[in-house]
Amino acid sequence: MKIILAGGNGFLGKVLCQHFAETNDIIILSRGTSGSRNGVRYEHWDAKTIGPWAKTLENADVVINLVGRSVDCRYNEKNKKEILESRIDSTTVLGNAIMACQNPPKLWLNSASATIYRHSLDRQMTEEDGEIGEGFSVGICKAWEKAFYDFKLPATRQVALRISIVLGRTGGAIKPLTNLAKLFLGGRQGSGEQFFSWVHEEDYARIVEFIIEHEELSGSINTVSPKPVRNKDLMKAIRKSVHRPFGLPMPKWMLEFGAIIIRTETELIIKSRNVIPKRLVDAGFEFKYGDLDSALKEINDR
Repeated sequence: MKIILAGGNGFLGKVLCQHFAETNDIIILSRGTSGSRNGVRYEHWDAKTIGPWAKTLENADVVINLVGRSVDCRYNEKNKKEILESRIDSTTVLGNAIMACQNPPKLWLNSASATIYRHSLDRQMTEEDGEIGEGFSVGICKAWEKAFYDFKLPATRQVALRISIVLGRTGGAIKPLTNLAKLFLGGRQGSGEQFFSWVHEEDYARIVEFIIEHEELSGSINTVSPKPVRNKDLMKAIRKSVHRPFGLPMPKWMLEFGAIIIRTETELIIKSRNVIPKRLVDAGFEFKYGDLDSALKEINDR
């Protein structure tokens, strides 16, 4: 297949590149220079305007948009503006480029976020009956998906991947949490009752492959494991994986103080993301790492 990875130099891009590159033609749209490196072709783009890169979309099998400024920052006005614009601009310019194609891509996968659902301690959120939340992060998610679905592309199937926290060896949330556990600071965070939705990096890549192969799938898909866990159980599993018998808890006030010091937001830890992948399961997808213990074991044993 001819696969276009827009913004493919980050953690998730590298996961997908490793999964697909051996038997497929990969083109990465990057702010770096054009050229070929390690069997992968790079095309320069600014993620805002149409340029020579748009020609790569002709006859593509799949376009995957991974662009989005990290939300691991303080939510000041400058950062909020960049978070929103990076998502909307890249989605809009890709949609316009696809519309201009003579032979458009068969499938457009656009990153989205499971954060679109409300803080939930009481029930699991599915694509069909999940309740959309409120606030800055949810507003970003809603605007992002609206920009994507505003394009009506008769020849291109569209899927929005509502991605949770992706766990991997070189990226995602595991490394900082593991470091805390090693320092005996891996106790519950806040109340510890909030849910943590996650997916192993290999299952993330396998989900993308599954969606490519199953042409009946379109629309929004929760890209999460089937077993969200409470924060207290997450931290217990991480402590176990690094052989720490206990960890000091972090109350909310301590998290707020720490977030200021390391310039992030407590929402990333405190919000309860209780999301399940109903559409994937109903379509027959089987997770290789369906429970947290097996995912952590693979990551730590690698």
